[in-house]
Amino acid sequence: MATAGHRMKVLSLYKQLLRESQKFDSYNYRMYAFRRIRDAFRENKALADGAKIENELSYGRKNLEIIKRQTVIGHMFQAPDKLVIEK
Repeated sequence: MATAGHRMKVLSLYKQLLRESQKFDSYNYRMYAFRRIRDAFRENKALADGAKIENELSYGRKNLEIIKRQTVIGHMFQAPDKLVIEK
């Protein structure tokens, strides 16, 4: 991490993404989002350049907005039954 400020922003974004991804109704979407978020943050763990970190934070914020929109849309059109794994 470049600075403590970046570290706090990254951790905050990570928590927000995980919280929002848990709102998906579909088990498959929830687990995909969880794995994708975790893998992306692990992949970029070693970034040290402040500009690259800000770029990735911006990308993460855009994805957070996408997840928020998709969960709202998902709640509008719920599937009638849950998967066997969810019961």
